Amino acid sequence: MHITNVLCFVGAIQRWESLRKSSKYPNLVRWYNSVSAEYSDALNEVTALYVGKKGLGKQLAAKPKEQKSADGNSSDKVNLGSRPSSEIDLPYAELRKVRLRFAPEPSGYLHIGHSKAALLNQYFAQRYQGEVILRFDDTNPTKESNEFVENLIKDVETLGIKYQKITYTSDYFPKLMDMAEKLIKEGKAYVDDTPREQMQKERMDGIESKCRSNSVEENLKLWKEMIAGSERGLQCCLRGKLDMQDPNKSLRDPVYYRCNPVPHHRIGAKYKLYPTYDFACPFVDAEEGITHALRSSEYHDRNAQYYRIQEDMGMRKVHIYEFSRLNMVYTLLSKRKLLWFVQNGKVDGWDDPRFPTVQGIVRRGLKIEALIQFILEQGASKNLNLMEWDKLWTINKKIIDPVCPRHTAVIEERKVLLTLTDGPDEPFVRIIPRHKKYDGAGEKATTFTKRIWIDYADAEYISVNEEVTLMDWGNAIVKEIIKDQDGNITQLVGVLHLQGSVKTTKLKLTWLAETSELVNLSLVEFDYLITKKKLEEGEDFLDAVNPCTKKETAAIGDSNIRNLKQGEILQLERKGYFRCDVPFVRPSKPVVLIAIPDGRQQSMLK
Repeated sequence: MHITNVLCFVGAIQRWESLRKSSKYPNLVRWYNSVSAEYSDALNEVTALYVGKKGLGKQLAAKPKEQKSADGNSSDKVNLGSRPSSEIDLPYAELRKVRLRFAPEPSGYLHIGHSKAALLNQYFAQRYQGEVILRFDDTNPTKESNEFVENLIKDVETLGIKYQKITYTSDYFPKLMDMAEKLIKEGKAYVDDTPREQMQKERMDGIESKCRSNSVEENLKLWKEMIAGSERGLQCCLRGKLDMQDPNKSLRDPVYYRCNPVPHHRIGAKYKLYPTYDFACPFVDAEEGITHALRSSEYHDRNAQYYRIQEDMGMRKVHIYEFSRLNMVYTLLSKRKLLWFVQNGKVDGWDDPRFPTVQGIVRRGLKIEALIQFILEQGASKNLNLMEWDKLWTINKKIIDPVCPRHTAVIEERKVLLTLTDGPDEPFVRIIPRHKKYDGAGEKATTFTKRIWIDYADAEYISVNEEVTLMDWGNAIVKEIIKDQDGNITQLVGVLHLQGSVKTTKLKLTWLAETSELVNLSLVEFDYLITKKKLEEGEDFLDAVNPCTKKETAAIGDSNIRNLKQGEILQLERKGYFRCDVPFVRPSKPVVLIAIPDGRQQSMLK
């Protein structure tokens, strides 16, 4: 801690002593206590030297009190005063008693936004020695499928989430039906046949439905019609009788059940009606013994509804903990909008590298360790943030750069042949490291010949008699530049100058020997799917769809690339990082390498 900062800190001690006793600034109290505890020795030394005993005041860090339970024993509640202030607190949490749930709807693949919720659930479960349940909120058969269930499980496991068990909201359908009927009989729910648009307008205007005063007998009769899926029943829905005048519109008689004749992906055509999320979630949370339900702050206005429904049901209260939704620039996270790209052939599927799904960004080359670090660095802040992808890819680069092997590629279009007149008449091979600073990357075979390929972009910068460095070989002097009638460079002629210093050359060139062992490559770059950093509320995403999001470049690569496995990450020297998407099969089929952003650029397409 810098001496100037220490002096500033101790200079504020007397003012601090009065603030510390106030409940007005809890965040400031936590910060002062943390600093004074972490640097207590330095503070005592400096205050004794510069301030003197008179200015020390009372002890800065309040000693944490041991909490006692009713029987006099120490409580299992976490003692926050003894932990680093960087840790996130979960209100009302008790050690070994915390039970959480991660409850995705199986209507799409897991995306980066869901990942934050999943990882925060695991963080709290581990910190409080509790457990996480993976629950599928499968209440809308129109959107859901077994494919999504299977891939969500795969994605959760990819994130390293350790769940205690898998459950389904559909497991509780019989109990939910019983609860709905109980609420009808208690006058806390009613069946409504008001057309949907009219119902929405009445809710906005605080107008009670004409059906709100129906008798219990009439409601039960219509409820049975809904269960049967009859023509009359299909006109109805079940609504909670809460408060149509409440300023919080989520409490204005929300819908509990809707008819839907579509068969369910797990239980077939047994039911003709399904509970809404608003009704099912508070019930199943309480039924499964969940202590804390983590929800993004976009649902804040619905928290009162959640608690009221649990109260009407007569069930145990579950604590809601809010965190901010993770939003990324140039990115759509709505599953409905992502589905549009899939169904309209704008992407190759839910694992397309342009997608923000876990499978998509992993296929793009993101390491899961980078994603976890990125999300946990944000913590459980309730502030709404629009995050840049650059930060995530910068973290990723720090993980892959020290270990990924190095290879060489030359762009196929207009590649230039450099003939070294004094080069080796017979090709020879050297075994060199795939990574000069990491032995674990292994070795590769590099062929040396008198005729080598270089990129046209490099040839353009070379002057006659210029000395250049051929990477992993040595220096050479270019003696002649041959061009066609249009002024395009077609060949270079030069001589080796291996005794030359690499420190004196301006150009360091990657190159490939002219041999039949070179591998055909397809280098694939991607851009964002939309052209706007953030879509405003009500703005149609179709107006911002990027018409050009994929660029493929033909190249040739060194012979060692034929040994790459799918998913392996490498660096093409002077070209960037890539992930092997399609490995070598036969010479006529190119190896497909997907470019990995390195955090330095917004768009990868020129």
